[in-house]
Amino acid sequence: MLHSKIIGEGTPLLILHGFLGMSDNWKTLGNEFSKKGYEVHLIDQRNHGRSFHSDHFSYELMAEDLLNYMNHHGLQQVNLLGHSMGGKTAMLFATLHPQKVEKLIIADIAPKYYPPHHQDILDGLNALNFNTINSRTEADKELSSYISIKSVRQFLLKNLYWQEKESLGFRFNLKALTKNVNQIGAALPKEAKYNGYTLFLRGSNSDYIQPIDDLVIKNHFPLATTTTITNAGHWLHAENPKMFLDTVLEFLND
Repeated sequence: MLHSKIIGEGTPLLILHGFLGMSDNWKTLGNEFSKKGYEVHLIDQRNHGRSFHSDHFSYELMAEDLLNYMNHHGLQQVNLLGHSMGGKTAMLFATLHPQKVEKLIIADIAPKYYPPHHQDILDGLNALNFNTINSRTEADKELSSYISIKSVRQFLLKNLYWQEKESLGFRFNLKALTKNVNQIGAALPKEAKYNGYTLFLRGSNSDYIQPIDDLVIKNHFPLATTTTITNAGHWLHAENPKMFLDTVLEFLND
């Protein structure tokens, strides 16, 4: 069963993080949604956070994980929000189980295919030797040779924890994610369609959703609208949380 943190009471809102992220990344926004009458489920997807590790990885499997999660918690219908990789999971789940999704929110990802583009990050993470690295500071120093942007390194190193006394490790399953990295950018199946209300959010400084992508979005999600979150890149929910929160709430409450 997927690990989650459940906050508040009210209408269920399930939130799925992106690649190499975890549910804790959404804790601040999750608290804000809970104050507005939502029972917020911050979910760790397989091979991430505190959820189970598996050699197998695909969006079909992650959609099945989500269905099992909903059945376990007795959730009949939910609002579903996914960022990046989590958005791909959310899209596929909504097309497979439309009756279970009241409204769908997709953050900075389109239904199209994305070529692999995480190799430098994965190379850096795999190069870390926890036999000699004994602190987050040391890990950050080593990782800087591969990843120059400090905020990206800080995001990744939130996954560090003490596996046992004096032995650091990552919460995500680095081996499985490295092996299956080509699956991360998979396109939504051509025939997949969800006819419910859908909101796509793009960061103004991100190139993940292009104007031309409106065509493929509408093919899969006929009732979709796309809104730009200003002064934000791919991590739009972290870079402009107020506009992100206000925009999502307006959509949910409409």
